[in-house]
Amino acid sequence: MTWTRRTFLLGMAGAAGAGLGIAGTRGLAPDPVDRAGLITPAGGDGVLNDASLLSETPVARHLLCREDPGQALVAALRSELRAAEAQGRPVNVGAARHSMGGHAIPRDGHAVTFDSDWLEADRTGRRMAVHAGARWHQVIGALDPMGLSPKVMQSNNDFGVAATFSVNAHGWPTAFGPMGSTVARLRMVLADGSFVTASRTENAELFAAAMGGYGLIGLITDLEVEVAPNMLLEPRFQTLSADRFAAVFAEAAGASPMTYGRLSVDREGFLEEALVVTHAVLDGESPPARGSGFLSRAARPIFRAQVGSDWIKRRRWWIETELGPRLAGPASRNSLLNEPVITLDDRDPARTDILHEYFVAPDRYGEFLAAARAIIPHSYQELLNITVRWVGQDATSLLSYAPDGPRMASVLLFSQEMTERAEADMARMTREMIDAVQALGGTYYLPYRPHATRDQFRRAYPRWEEFVAIKRQVDPGLRLRNGFWDNYLAET
Repeated sequence: MTWTRRTFLLGMAGAAGAGLGIAGTRGLAPDPVDRAGLITPAGGDGVLNDASLLSETPVARHLLCREDPGQALVAALRSELRAAEAQGRPVNVGAARHSMGGHAIPRDGHAVTFDSDWLEADRTGRRMAVHAGARWHQVIGALDPMGLSPKVMQSNNDFGVAATFSVNAHGWPTAFGPMGSTVARLRMVLADGSFVTASRTENAELFAAAMGGYGLIGLITDLEVEVAPNMLLEPRFQTLSADRFAAVFAEAAGASPMTYGRLSVDREGFLEEALVVTHAVLDGESPPARGSGFLSRAARPIFRAQVGSDWIKRRRWWIETELGPRLAGPASRNSLLNEPVITLDDRDPARTDILHEYFVAPDRYGEFLAAARAIIPHSYQELLNITVRWVGQDATSLLSYAPDGPRMASVLLFSQEMTERAEADMARMTREMIDAVQALGGTYYLPYRPHATRDQFRRAYPRWEEFVAIKRQVDPGLRLRNGFWDNYLAET
């Protein structure tokens, strides 16, 4: 059996000025209503999907909400909550809906998609007030003329700000934890219709649960978020053996404002070589933020040709480590961040791109590589890319993946056949990888395919019971529900 497939828009975006490399991805194209499999017929029934295209989920109603923060938006959300309660249906808010297991979709419920570019920036205080549904490319467009930049955002620009907070996503600027570490406060509508402010000092328990809480605590309307100065950056490249990678990467992350790593993925030299890319600050005025450059677009045919070809994988590694550094040049911080996922999209209707992400302490990273070498080649999944980022400690979120120290975050992109055979193999391999990472004291990222068992989830995120307790306290009727709740937290 082969799954049906709608327009598939997941890709990997290039790091501007970083050769023909790819800085990593998680997301869908900018217009969620027209281009992300969101179908709402006139009768009101429909289905939503996400980036995996394997998560078609029926919904009773899909509402596109464009109101700016304020009473009109609060009134619209209260009305939706009342209507859903009258019908005994769940509610959830989303933006680009990138998570790959239907996690943010309310089955048979009321799905709300935010779409607004409202933003007010304070240049002196280096903060912005921003609509929950504002996309990061809109944020960059507003901040760039002020000489400001997002402090932390996902590595692509298509996603909503509150969605980034709600999946506890991180980025690749260094010395920071996840994006939630830069949120000063937020406002949200709770299931009973009350409108509350949450921060680390006001309703702190709600803030900690909402950070990485998949919208299960409240419907976020707007956030106050720290921003950083924009700056001109020049990339530096270092190729080395994988056994030296962790130490060099950790040192680089402490010294460079933006750092990422790569690992070779051809089977002959699987995870044996590494690339560390750092950025040095240059004097001079930053040019206006750009989107995908020529090198990013030119990388798509090479990147996609890797499927089934170790020869192409070796050629791509040569381009990243040898040719790319010769062609790379300075770019602004905003240009480096301003990449859409569409740049290197997959156009094969028989395959889909699936992400994994694992978080391991730097001193255990060599063991992680050994585990990956032992497990991944025995699957028949096509691993196309591994990007490594540095994530600072996150002691706030109840569902933190770095609760007791910094982590090296490895993002693995697989090209998977859209067949039952491939899905079963992916599930098996994923569970083996999670077991291996947990044996090293590490964890896995929640938004991707729901292949982890409940036991694996509970071991990886031991504060889940605290999360559920707060959830049931503020939403005893369980009005805010979605696939994440249904898969891992329901009936506890």
